[in-house]
Amino acid sequence: MSEDIELVVGRIGKPHGVRGEVTVDVRTDEPERRFAPGTTLRAAPPAGADRRPATLTVTRSRWHQQTLLVTFEELTDRNAAEAARGTVLHATVPADEQPEDPDEYYDHQLVGLAAEDTDGTPLGEVTAVVHGAAQDLLRIRTTDGRDALVPFVAALVPEVDVAGGRVVVADRPGLVAPFADEAGS
Repeated sequence: MSEDIELVVGRIGKPHGVRGEVTVDVRTDEPERRFAPGTTLRAAPPAGADRRPATLTVTRSRWHQQTLLVTFEELTDRNAAEAARGTVLHATVPADEQPEDPDEYYDHQLVGLAAEDTDGTPLGEVTAVVHGAAQDLLRIRTTDGRDALVPFVAALVPEVDVAGGRVVVADRPGLVAPFADEAGS
């Protein structure tokens, strides 16, 4: 039996209307799955906030233009919705669960994978996934102890082999391996 893990799936934004509906800053590639009616999410209020419900249950979710709007059972009016602003939402999933899209990965699946170049030469190990505004980055602790950030795009990371425990990085000078003139310094 596998253990469960928590995934950050969103953060509550401003209220929308007067009946407790809120905007959600989505942090998952599967919002329809994570914000389905009846789903219960762990709610982590921002530092210094009053204690709020420890969990929130989705009553309804819908898209309005590019914004996800969610109604939670526990947020019944605009005041409750405003008080929940900034709350980070976590979903609990089995550790062996896979995203529905075969080209998507959960962060925990990538952390710990060996990074190799296209010739199989070890480059280091993936230590984190950094979620940026434009794209995600893999943080790789190199074999010489440096940290390198690699854009997680197909041109630079052409292969992800979770079962084999590795990612292939199409390394370029200065990306993971240092420039030739920096190698000895």
